[in-house]
Amino acid sequence: MKLKMSKHTSERKQNRLTKKIRIRKTVNGTEERPRLCVFRSGKHMYAQIVNDVNGHTLAAASSLSIDTKNSGKDLAKEVGMAVAKVAIAKNIKSVVFDRNGYLYHGRVKSLAEGAREGGLSF
Repeated sequence: MKLKMSKHTSERKQNRLTKKIRIRKTVNGTEERPRLCVFRSGKHMYAQIVNDVNGHTLAAASSLSIDTKNSGKDLAKEVGMAVAKVAIAKNIKSVVFDRNGYLYHGRVKSLAEGAREGGLSF
């Protein structure tokens, strides 16, 4: 799959999107094991649990929905625990982790650890 980028897209973003496509070729969410997708911006973290077969978002959490003074890794861990709490309430215990082209390091790793502590397995 070829990406069509505008001339204003940075090289860093192009590299992440290329990795994202490569990852998504193999990582796919099903009804038994939906996909836990992570997005990070400069200030916030977002996590969604998606069933790719039906194209439905089953659960979601973000740093915008959490009232806390934490930031960085601590905030990401809380988002992971929050998405795990919502998923467990909807009887989802096992997921596939989609790091969305980001390195498994820092805030992405903290979110994954928080989701594991919350009860999700992947």
